[in-house]
Amino acid sequence: MAAGAQLTSSREIMRRHNVSPVTVSRAIGQLAAEGRVVTKPGVGAFVAQPVGGARDAADLSWQTVALGARVVDDEPVAALLGAVPEGTVPLTGGYLRPGLRPDKQLAAAAVRAVRRAEAWAMPPLTGVVELRRWFAAQAGGDVTAGDVLVVSGGQAALTHAFRALAAPGTPVLVETPTYPGALAAAKAAGLRATAVPMDRDGVRPELLAEAFAVTGARVFFCQPTLHNPTGATLPVERREQVLQVARAAGAFVIEDDYAHFLTAQAPSSLASMDRHGTVVHLVSLTKILSPSLRVAAVIARGPAARRLRSSQLVESFFVARPLQETALEFVGSPGWRRHLAAVHGEISARRDGLAAALAARMPEAEVHVMPIGGMHLWVRLPAEVDEHALVEAGKRNGVLVSPGQIYYPSEPPGPRIRVTHMAAAHLAELTEGVRRLSQALAEVSS
Repeated sequence: MAAGAQLTSSREIMRRHNVSPVTVSRAIGQLAAEGRVVTKPGVGAFVAQPVGGARDAADLSWQTVALGARVVDDEPVAALLGAVPEGTVPLTGGYLRPGLRPDKQLAAAAVRAVRRAEAWAMPPLTGVVELRRWFAAQAGGDVTAGDVLVVSGGQAALTHAFRALAAPGTPVLVETPTYPGALAAAKAAGLRATAVPMDRDGVRPELLAEAFAVTGARVFFCQPTLHNPTGATLPVERREQVLQVARAAGAFVIEDDYAHFLTAQAPSSLASMDRHGTVVHLVSLTKILSPSLRVAAVIARGPAARRLRSSQLVESFFVARPLQETALEFVGSPGWRRHLAAVHGEISARRDGLAAALAARMPEAEVHVMPIGGMHLWVRLPAEVDEHALVEAGKRNGVLVSPGQIYYPSEPPGPRIRVTHMAAAHLAELTEGVRRLSQALAEVSS
């Protein structure tokens, strides 16, 4: 309809669409709130004049040439962070759901923190000293507060590390499969991700050595504890081998310890075993506390540490001190240990519940490993299953899962899905989600 045209009467809309007066009233109210219609009491509703019509008609195609060929692909990350439609069971996601997060305790910690006048002063550029000291203790070994840089969340830590350690156009080695956010960040930094195969114990050191030799790469990105998506945890012996291989290649290892707090059985970090500045260690509080608590640490030594600090300073100065003080206040309180114990218990119960439901409802699907913690199970589907069709059928049946293809930097070996157990409201909803997923699998297999 043209701007200024009057909408059909409410009575006619009710008759035409067989809806109630309340529905029509709400619909017109929504259109008015969006600025699409203007209502005049006693007269009716009219199509609103477009705002900035001339601007809408502008030809912006020149930007395609000016921007060049580089593309920032946010689709895989956006898919993982998207809202869940009402009535849908989320078997995907990367954060604790409401009810498992310590929201009230964090709010109380924030109140205590911001009451202190120094919380509003400019922090040390590398982060509040006490918080850096705490992160150093979590990493273990001989890591000190001086090795720690506080950054705005794990994804920012990853982006800083890629940009600081590798030049655009050079290769970076990654496990395959791997975290889609890492692939997106590497691509945005102009790096070429090269896949290194894994088995049930994590990356294979002999193939890592071969990949370094073939590509000339000087950076290897890995998640040795509760690898996303497979759930594999690298044994201590292999950790030593990975460090030896990287050192022989004169390369850095970016250790993404994203799941450090999502298990009570985490082995020693690569950073704690490193004596030569090989490891750049990333760890975040976001997964264990709240998506909005964007506080993480990058741990590095030598010239790499200086470059990382310079990168942060140039890009964003520092992390807001009230946020750092809130994090420090909470992890130093008794509530921190209670929260960890509660989450670890919930993870175990949900992991076992999800595995049992998959075995009962989808026996043809194979769980890769039973992880020591974390939020996900990595599931191999029968070779004949169309992975994309299954994910779409799942949506139609009211369940969301992550397609395996987005986790691969090269050709996937077959259909896979990542199934999350921490996003559902409770075990009953988790079981219902698997029932819906099995229904979807039956549809695409028939």
